[in-house]
Parts: sequence; C-alpha cells; structure tokens
Amino acid sequence: MTTATRAPTKAPEAPGSPKIPRLERGKARVVALKLAGAQVFAERGYDAATMTEIATRASASIGSLYQFFPTKELLARAIHDELLDAMTVMLEELGKEVGSRTGSKLIDLLFARLSEFLEQHPAFSTLAQRGEVDPERKLATRVGMRQQIGLLLSRTTTPLTPERSESVAILILELMKMVVGLGKTDGPKVRNAVLDELRTMLFRHLEIG
Repeated sequence: MTTATRAPTKAPEAPGSPKIPRLERGKARVVALKLAGAQVFAERGYDAATMTEIATRASASIGSLYQFFPTKELLARAIHDELLDAMTVMLEELGKEVGSRTGSKLIDLLFARLSEFLEQHPAFSTLAQRGEVDPERKLATRVGMRQQIGLLLSRTTTPLTPERSESVAILILELMKMVVGLGKTDGPKVRNAVLDELRTMLFRHLEIG
C-alpha cells in the first residue's frame, strides 16, 4: 500500500481578494501578518520580500498567510490601503488646526507631519513605489488627497483663492510624492534635509504669511 504524500502549501492559482476573518483569533492573526509584512517590505523592499519570511516573522505558517492573503500583492495592497487611510486621518487632524494658522505655518506643519508619518511607517515609501499599484486606485487616491490639501489652503487665516488652492495643492502633492521616493532610496537623513529645502522654497514662491 502506498502512502499519500502531502503536496506543499502554495498560493491559489487564481486569487481573488483577501479573506476577511470573522473570529477574534483570525482578526488577531491578520493584524500580526500585516505588521510582519510591513516590517519585511520596509527592510527588504517589495520585490525582494518573500511570503515565507513574512510568515516566519509573524510566527505563522505559510498556509495561514496564504489563507488570508493569497498573493504578496494582495498583502501589500491591504497594508498600503491602511497607511493611506492613516495619512488621510493625518490631514483631517491637521484640518482641525488650520483655521488659526497662516498659510506658511500650514505648509510647515504639513511637511513636519509628513516627515513624522514616513518615520513611523517606513513601509509606506516601498509600497507606494511598487510597480503593481493599480492606476485607477492610484488616481483616486491622488484626487482625494489633492482635494484635502486644497481645502486646507482655503481655510487658513490668509486663504488662497479656490483656483490657486487647487494648483498649489497639486504642487504640494507632487513634492510629497518626491519626498516619498527619497524615503525609499536615500534614507531619512536625506529626506529630512530635502523637506527643509522644500518648505523654504514654498514659503518664498507663494509669499503667503
């Protein structure tokens, strides 16, 4: 009599979307997997990160990881989406302060908060720059953030006109994108130095007090 051998665990060939856990134990496992994924992505980069290393970092089996996230991209997307939500919350919190701030102080706070955010979430730069980001999702994210920043600029003690708020918001968003890219390739020291230069440049260009 032959003994059946167990096939190695692998990702499904046609993955759909991450599995949403219902039990608290499953929810805790997903949190641990995403935390481990963020750490490995930040340390290794998206391409070099492996699901095996992520599962090991989370003290989980590879089968458990694939159960909730059938592909590396689905795991990366879940983490990236959470970080984008966190950035949106950051902008919303800044909006609560903006009514008593000048335009220049708003820009100063915006870039300071961005620097803090990137230091707290080092995986964000890696995940934002990965090649598998869906173009429609990326566009929707950029439009939403542009609207948030434009609204902030229109609510300062020296508000910009709606037209200028929109164009300056686009400019700030492009500068933020550049800073995110620097966080991936050059490290926090260079990134923070560039942030200081960008703040100075915006102050002089916009001449808003």
